Amino acid sequence: MSRPPPDFDDLPRRMREGDRAALADCFAHCRDRLWRVADFRLDPRLRRRMDADDVLQHAYLDADRRLEHFKGDTETDVFVWLRLVLLQTLTDLYRAHLGAEMRDAGREVPFDAPADATSVSLARHLIAEITSPSGAAVRAETEEDLRRVIAEMDPIDREIIALRHFEELGNSETAEVLGIQPKAASIRYVRALARLKTILTSAADNGNEG
Repeated sequence: MSRPPPDFDDLPRRMREGDRAALADCFAHCRDRLWRVADFRLDPRLRRRMDADDVLQHAYLDADRRLEHFKGDTETDVFVWLRLVLLQTLTDLYRAHLGAEMRDAGREVPFDAPADATSVSLARHLIAEITSPSGAAVRAETEEDLRRVIAEMDPIDREIIALRHFEELGNSETAEVLGIQPKAASIRYVRALARLKTILTSAADNGNEG
C-alpha cells in the first residue's frame, strides 16, 4: 500500500459521516492493492469481457452507493471494507455476464460454484508460475489436478494462501478478513503452504518436461 496522505487518520471518520471526497481519497490510496485482488479473483471467462481496471470502476460506484454501511476506524478497516465491496462487485458482475451466458440454450458453459472460486484462481495462478509456456498441455492437466487438491483443503487454509501470497495482505489484515487471531493466521499459512509443497514440486517437474 502506498504511503497514506497526511490527513488519512481523519478519513475513516469522514467516510462514516458520508463524505464522498474522503471515499475517493481512500479508494485512490488502496487502488493498487485492490487491483491485485481484482486481477487474482477475475474469472477467465469474465476476463474476456473486462479487465481488473473495469472491475475497479464498478467497485468504486458500488462503494459510493454503500458508503453508509462503512463503520471502520483505521486504515486497515478501510481496505478490508473496500475489498469486501470489490468481492461483491465481482460476484454481481459474474452473475450478470456469465449467468446470461448460461441461460443461452445454444451454449455449454460450466459454472463454478462461488465456494470453488478460490480453488480455481489459486490453481490457475500457481500453475502459471511453475510451468513453461511450451508445456500448455501439461499445464492444463496439472491445473485440474492441483485444483482438486486445493478444493480438498480447509477453506480457511485456501483463503490464507490466496490472501497472503497473491493478494499480498499482511498477516494482521488476513486475520481480520478471516475473523481469526493473527497468531492462528500465521500458523495456518505455514501449514497450508506445507500441504501444497509436494504437488507443486511434482507440477514443476512435469512442466519442465513439456
